[in-house]
Amino acid sequence: MSQDPRFAGDPLLVRAGRGLVPTPYAAAIHDHVHELTRGARAMLQPRNDRLELAALERNFTLRANEAFVAFFSVPLMQAVDAVAPHVRLCFTPKPNKDVAALRDGSIDLEIGVGDTTAPEMRARLLFHDRYVGVVRAGHPLLAEPNVTPERYAACKHVAASPRGEVAASVDEPLAALGLRREIHTVVPGFPDAMRIARHSDLVALVPQSCLGNALASDHAAKLGLQHFDLPVPTPEFTIDAMWHPRMDAYPAHGWLRGIVFSVVQEAYPRLADNG
Repeated sequence: MSQDPRFAGDPLLVRAGRGLVPTPYAAAIHDHVHELTRGARAMLQPRNDRLELAALERNFTLRANEAFVAFFSVPLMQAVDAVAPHVRLCFTPKPNKDVAALRDGSIDLEIGVGDTTAPEMRARLLFHDRYVGVVRAGHPLLAEPNVTPERYAACKHVAASPRGEVAASVDEPLAALGLRREIHTVVPGFPDAMRIARHSDLVALVPQSCLGNALASDHAAKLGLQHFDLPVPTPEFTIDAMWHPRMDAYPAHGWLRGIVFSVVQEAYPRLADNG
C-alpha cells in the first residue's frame, strides 16, 4: 500500500493528555486496514474443504525402486481407482537418494530405506524388512538341513544393484570368518536377481518382502524358488514413506499416504508396523 503524500511521515497516533488519539492519516487508512485484516484472517483460517475423492483430479508421483513397483503398483492402482478414478499414479525410479525432488514438489512421496539425512522430511514406517537367500527349487545348497557360511560362500551369486555395486550387508560378517562370495552376475534390481536365481544355480540376496504377500514355503514353491535364512547375522532395515512437510496439511496427500500404508499392511501383515 503506497502512502498518501498528504500524510507522508505522519504518525498513526499522537498523545492527547494521558491517552492517544488517531491522526488524520490513521483515519484515512482505517477502512483499508480492516479489509487487509479480514483477508489475512481468511487466508490463515484452517480449510474446511471436504475431500471429494470421486471428483479429485490429481497426478501423484511416487519414487520407489523396481521391487516396490513390481509388487505394489497393481494393488495401489486398484485401491486408488476404487475411490478416486481420476487420480493418476506416476511411478519414477530411484537413481539416488537426493531429496531435492521432494523439496521442489516434483516428487510427492518417496518409498525406501528410511535413512535420509534431510532433517525436515516427514516419514512413516511402512514395514520392517531383512535380507534372505533365494535359490531355485531343488538347489544343492538346500540339500542339507543347515546352510553354513562356508557352503553359502562357496556358491556363485547374483547381486542386485542399480549402480553396479556388489557389496552387501552379508559380506562383512562373511569376511570376519575369512570368507568371500563370488559374484557371478550383477543386475539392476531384486526381481531380476530372483528371475536369474530361478533359472540357474546362482544364489540371490533379496529383501524378504520380495517374496510376495505370503512368506510360507508353499508360496515360494509356486514361484519356483526357495528362500532360507542367511548363515551370518545381518541387520534389519525399515522401509518408510517420506514426504516434504509442505504436504502435511494437504488432505489429498494425507489420503494418498493412508492408501499406501493400508495396501502395504494388507500385503505384508507380518512385516508391517501395526502401531
